[in-house]
Amino acid sequence: MKNPDERLITRDVALVMLATFCFMASNTLSSLLMAGFSESLGASGAMMGLVAGMMSLVSLFCRPIAGNLSDRASKRLLVGVGSALYLISSIWYATASSPVSLLLARMVNGVGFACCSVCLATWMSLLLPIRHMGAGMGLYGTTNALAMALGPATGITMHRLIGYRHTFIISMVMAMLMVISVMFIKNGGHPVAKPAPRRRFSLRSIVEPRVVPLSLVFMLFAIPYFATQSFIVIYANTRHLAVEVSLFYPCYAVALLIMRIGFRDWFDRKSFRFFLVGCSAAMLGSLLCLDLMTGNVLLLLAAVLMAAAYGVMSSVTQAQAVIIAGKARSGIANATYYAGIDLGMTLGPVLGGMLYGGVPIAWFYPLFMLVMPAAWLLYAASAGYVHGGGAGSAV
Repeated sequence: MKNPDERLITRDVALVMLATFCFMASNTLSSLLMAGFSESLGASGAMMGLVAGMMSLVSLFCRPIAGNLSDRASKRLLVGVGSALYLISSIWYATASSPVSLLLARMVNGVGFACCSVCLATWMSLLLPIRHMGAGMGLYGTTNALAMALGPATGITMHRLIGYRHTFIISMVMAMLMVISVMFIKNGGHPVAKPAPRRRFSLRSIVEPRVVPLSLVFMLFAIPYFATQSFIVIYANTRHLAVEVSLFYPCYAVALLIMRIGFRDWFDRKSFRFFLVGCSAAMLGSLLCLDLMTGNVLLLLAAVLMAAAYGVMSSVTQAQAVIIAGKARSGIANATYYAGIDLGMTLGPVLGGMLYGGVPIAWFYPLFMLVMPAAWLLYAASAGYVHGGGAGSAV
């Protein structure tokens, strides 16, 4: 009979994944609507991008602190604080009357996002046996990605039916469900490492240095993904495309679920370089499909390729980050990994807003293709440092 401590899926693991789904669904539902909602309030193209990216910009600076705290304090406490901030920001969205007010609400949301994302990921890594870390974080990433797909699809559909403001109430309900699921987790996520004596501040207290290059590589995958999330509806409307944009995210979710379940053992066996080759090719294919699409066939193909690119790469990078750092520093490792997402979530919408307002819309996706060669150059320059310190060969 399998040792309970060695099982991949336990009651607590399932509840953390449920909390993660509610958290990310709440976040992505509202984030997709930010550019369009701010435009309806009178924002310019640049302001639309700034509003969409502000949550991630704030989270970028708060996340190292949250990562450090997650290795020292109860995860339940920190997730509770983050959930409360999510509720506040959701109510604020529903009542905002100007782009500036919306920008301030995004800042509050950013602090909550930093607390919840790092702590939930760290909590998950503490509940998993190290030999199942790749497969477990792959399932965690699948939950994350499903929410990141279904949240936007819900937002697109519901804002057409009930308007922007009432749709934000759905986001608030999801945040409340997250709080409830966290309350039923038995293991409160107390620190693994013993409290250390106070030391002088160092870079290692807020980031895991060897994870930084991988985080930046993943940032370059996140930039086109989050630009698409913020502007795909506006892009399709501006080009007068006969496509049903709401199909993109469910298709993405189904494709990613199949891929992550099918590839789950590969996450513990194949190298990071192996996934980088395949995922970067898929990203270029996805962006090309979005550029050329005139109907739903290429839209759906773009969604499948985006799942093979951004979706798979997120699990690969996060698992490698935890393996490099070890469980005692898993909070800081996850914070470093999420810093790449924060940068991508910030730069994607901001660059998207600049392109939307500054160049012909036909150049939107061709220009975003330039990030993949940059990802390869960055990895080639840093691979020796990242993998040369005794990291496991898996991922």
